Amino acid sequence: MSVMSPSPSGSADEAAIAEKAEKAVARVTEAKADIAQVIFGQEAVVEQSLVTILAGGHGLLVGVPGLAKTKLVETLGTVLGLNARRIQFTPDLMPSDILGAEVMEQSADGSRAFRFIPGPIFSQLLMADEINRASPRTQSALLQAMQEYHVTVAGQPHDLPRPFHVLATQNPLEQEGTYPLPEAQLDRFLMQIDVHYPDLEAERRILLETTGAEQATAQVAMDAVELAGYQQLVRQMPVGGSVIEAILKLVRAARPLENGEGDDITKLIAWGPGPRASQALMLTVRARALVDGRLAPSIDDVLALAEPILQHRMALTFAARADGHTVRNVIARVKEKIA
Repeated sequence: MSVMSPSPSGSADEAAIAEKAEKAVARVTEAKADIAQVIFGQEAVVEQSLVTILAGGHGLLVGVPGLAKTKLVETLGTVLGLNARRIQFTPDLMPSDILGAEVMEQSADGSRAFRFIPGPIFSQLLMADEINRASPRTQSALLQAMQEYHVTVAGQPHDLPRPFHVLATQNPLEQEGTYPLPEAQLDRFLMQIDVHYPDLEAERRILLETTGAEQATAQVAMDAVELAGYQQLVRQMPVGGSVIEAILKLVRAARPLENGEGDDITKLIAWGPGPRASQALMLTVRARALVDGRLAPSIDDVLALAEPILQHRMALTFAARADGHTVRNVIARVKEKIA
């Protein structure tokens, strides 16, 4: 297939994007360094969280207690110059506790009127702590706002601030009395970010630097307006044809065939990721390149983001789970097809 040579105006546009990207790389690198002063031993988690925000999406942090998930969100809010708030989800939490409510007020002349009091969702970075402990009704209210970027109270719409991001946490332990998010609602999250235990050296540093009289504090590296510009830049970054083909091949290989046939991998899959997963990869591979100091994504970015993008968007058959297969192992086998 022949490729048309770029026009002079196209070359100028590409040069402008490259110049903006170089400035963005410097600023994002500075932000990463500031975060590293506070969060130790979670480099992959920090990178994936930054990628999620730069791509304009929401993230689901999954990990046991005590791994600095809350601290990470607080630090991201400070470093990125975002207005951050936190909600501790509990079974008795109501939608109005998140969205806000209208209250009746009486003025000095005796007249009465309703006034809307915004809830904590009216922030730029919201931490939804242990989201699976709230009722499905409350979860649905949050997830709808995440998708539509506005809330409706008493028939009146109220726009959420932009940028707006939710980083929700979910504890994989103590599932009794919880309301796990349905798979269809999990798709609202751009990425599922698994938070693992730190290695030995990172934990040693945590002991030495967080239990003394003085502790490092996060510094502001940018503001919300600047971040919004970088999010727009991510959408303008070029993506090579080989990367696009790798995304398509990866996502389509993670789906079962409709006729029931297929190879050893597709027969293990009950349902797989839809086009939203492809869209998520197109955005996140660009954002990851920017976070890593590159001006264009590569197939390595696709492979690195396959698990956090796909694992909450697919499920295995009962027979596959009974045989000991896991979603992560299946994704690893799918990745081998494009490696």
